[in-house]
Amino acid sequence: MNKIALSGIKPTGIPHLGNYLGMIRPALDLAKDYRAFYFIADAHALNQLHDAEELDRLIFEVAATLLALGLNPENVTFFRQSDIPEIFELAVILAAATPKGLLNRAHAYKAAVETNLAAGRDADAGINMGLFTYPILMAADILLFGSHAVPVGEDQRQHVEIAQDIAQAFNRAYGDVLTVPEAVIGEAIADIPGTDGRKMSKSYGNIIPIFAPPEELRRHIMGIVTDSRPPEQPKDPGQDTLFRLYRFFASPAETETMRAQYQSGGIGYGEVKQGLFEVLERTFGEARTRYEKYVVDRPFLEGILRYGAVKARAVGAPMLENVRKAVGIRSY
Repeated sequence: MNKIALSGIKPTGIPHLGNYLGMIRPALDLAKDYRAFYFIADAHALNQLHDAEELDRLIFEVAATLLALGLNPENVTFFRQSDIPEIFELAVILAAATPKGLLNRAHAYKAAVETNLAAGRDADAGINMGLFTYPILMAADILLFGSHAVPVGEDQRQHVEIAQDIAQAFNRAYGDVLTVPEAVIGEAIADIPGTDGRKMSKSYGNIIPIFAPPEELRRHIMGIVTDSRPPEQPKDPGQDTLFRLYRFFASPAETETMRAQYQSGGIGYGEVKQGLFEVLERTFGEARTRYEKYVVDRPFLEGILRYGAVKARAVGAPMLENVRKAVGIRSY
């Protein structure tokens, strides 16, 4: 339990099944084998979200979500990014050791540039420095705590690789100061379909919220796009959005039974949608009750986050002191 795993989640919208499968569940599982650090990445959210009241609300919704899903603040370190000033100082120091070319190759920045060029705009139109330097701040998040493992989606793998490059460059210049992290990517992360069959994403408007009330949840499920094949016609479960979601939450026996029904025919999409509704209610029903209790108790949530910040800074402050000494900056 000496190795550290670190995970962050941006408070930029309603937590959905893609968040749960891609980040929350794998991260919570890592706490079984690692000393786990979890944080709400509110500073990262500033690149997208420019509404202070909405950001404040989303921070507490994320906190309530993680607690409701089983995060125990006594057993892990759970904090708000902006409560840790050492992260931002380390980001400044790391920026001085980071080649600009490395950031030029970051996927998010390159995609924004390509979108601008395709639209006939200046390459950097509408791109803020927060987006460009996002990988440096993410590296600071990771490296401040000596993280060994970072569970991320495939689309975030490059950011961990950039953190590796930054740590290695820093260590070559100043000695063995920073731990070089590794990305941890589970098999389930890469293929989480939304209600329209595309990758589940808030930007596509195809999400299923984790804690949607039963009737809202049912509406989301009933809106999942299917083809027109009748119940008696065999179907390929691997190509069907309903089955691909069902298998993440059903038991192995339930999954194999459903798979056999798809392949042999005799099951309609309406029946599958009901089955998906039932396994999601079974998975999240009790957690939803806890969430509804936590999310309205701001003092409780604030206390949890402040408690976590004290624990996080107890680890991060000595690391920053080591970095300061290495580069020749005096301590406070």
